[in-house]
Amino acid sequence: MSTEAFRGARDFLFANRTDYETAARDFRWPLLDKFNWALDWFDAHLARGASADQPALVITGAGAARLSFAELAASSNRIANGLRALGVARGDRILLMLGNVVPLWEVMLAAMKLGAIVVPATTLLTSSDLADRFARGRVRYLVADGEAAEKFAGLDPGVRRIAVGSVREGWIDYESLKTGSATFTPAGETGADDPLLLYFTSGTTARPKLVLHSHRSYPVGHLSTMYWLGLKPGDLHLNVSSPGWAKHAWSCFFAPWNAGATVFIFNQSRFNARDLLDAVTAHRVTSLCAPPTVWRLLIQEDLAAWKTTLREVTGAGEPLNPEVIEQVERAWGLTIRDGYGQTETTAQIGNPPGQKIKSGSMGRPLPGYRITLLGADDKPADEGAVCIALDPPPAGLMRGYQNDDGGIEEIAGTFYHTGDVAARDEDGYLTYVGRADDIFKASDYRISPFELESVLIEHPAVAEAAVVPAPDPLRLAVPKAFVTLVADAAPDRSTALSIFQHLRARLAPYKRIRRLEFTELPKTISGKIRRVELRRAEAALGDARKEGEFREDDFPELS
Repeated sequence: MSTEAFRGARDFLFANRTDYETAARDFRWPLLDKFNWALDWFDAHLARGASADQPALVITGAGAARLSFAELAASSNRIANGLRALGVARGDRILLMLGNVVPLWEVMLAAMKLGAIVVPATTLLTSSDLADRFARGRVRYLVADGEAAEKFAGLDPGVRRIAVGSVREGWIDYESLKTGSATFTPAGETGADDPLLLYFTSGTTARPKLVLHSHRSYPVGHLSTMYWLGLKPGDLHLNVSSPGWAKHAWSCFFAPWNAGATVFIFNQSRFNARDLLDAVTAHRVTSLCAPPTVWRLLIQEDLAAWKTTLREVTGAGEPLNPEVIEQVERAWGLTIRDGYGQTETTAQIGNPPGQKIKSGSMGRPLPGYRITLLGADDKPADEGAVCIALDPPPAGLMRGYQNDDGGIEEIAGTFYHTGDVAARDEDGYLTYVGRADDIFKASDYRISPFELESVLIEHPAVAEAAVVPAPDPLRLAVPKAFVTLVADAAPDRSTALSIFQHLRARLAPYKRIRRLEFTELPKTISGKIRRVELRRAEAALGDARKEGEFREDDFPELS
């Protein structure tokens, strides 16, 4: 019954793929009591019948592979049986730290079938990061590349270590888990609200929180993500995202397989925009999702030179600047459709296929989500905190945050606060203003860093930018821009003058950036800009001039 309810909800979204009004008004999350997506959907539906022999996962580059839905169901059953033989039981935590290799998907499916909890981890983590995950994540098993063994030296010896690739002393060979049966029998039923994933957030402002998701929240909740991406059965979907972060599960696992699409991976040792575009063209990719950082690198190439088969192009992770969208549209005739969500949720807001796109807007609430903007008085407003109504909560919302003592901080109240601020227009479209912590005042005017950053990257020399307040004795604070330049631009006075002139022509006086510094932007290991680090450095410096800093007052040409 649960599978039929899930499939019915999915098919309703398919039927209203370009009819946003109907989908938003009439969609209902399926009511589920018992549900195991890996067993009840992947194995029972995708790995049987007409789709069984269709490709589920295609990896090119390092670790190249091609597996059908039936083959991946069978191999993940073997891994599930192998893990069970090692002692993995329902509720055990498995830290999974792999790149885009087949075992990543096998272990995810196998753990789900066992009722174990996966703690995803990026390969960029340090030993101290991993020690924190071992302790706070209550990890009992580890699956990682054997080459990363040194990172775990000295960490909790009670955690059983499984090595993919080269095997180290004291580690179990991943290949040895594959010797069992390709038929898996679960130990019992899985509750839809049983825990499934424990994510450590990227920590742009503080120590990572522990986000706990269930067998309902990500597998079922990503129906909204599937709808936003516009995926169809048989699509070849490429999502540029690193394993270990929630967006990888969004678009390299649940959303495409909810749709019956193929997950396509292009592995690169170092990101190269031209090689990525070559792969998209050669393999006839139909859907591409990438974070703004990647899109900003892609538009530095002559996109029109690549004749792609793309139908859908999307972006998420941070807001997309209008300049990026316009350049892609000019080259390919396709509009990048922005989307918004968090590790704590699935896609909440977006521009689904077939809808009017408004420049700079991240779209409207996606089916299953009811979004309210709350002002400082906690009353609905046209600009305010982005909040999700909880009566009832959407399926795609996390169960809660896990505390350091292992308890769960359940979500209570009428609204879940995302921590972001947005503005709503008369048509219900939402425009991102910024993180609540990033918005600041200058001369008593409210400043949105994202708005200024969007204008900055319209300048041909600017690749990326971050705006923070710099202390000023007269105005209390002034906007300061930290800028990363494109490869052929010089970080000199001439470039700074050109940028200041560009800003003067496009921004009202109270919004103008008064200071400028060329630098590499500090980022989290998930690629998000750490504006908090820049803010703190500026606050500590006060009004003192930083070496290499350009100020608007330095340029008499601007008067």
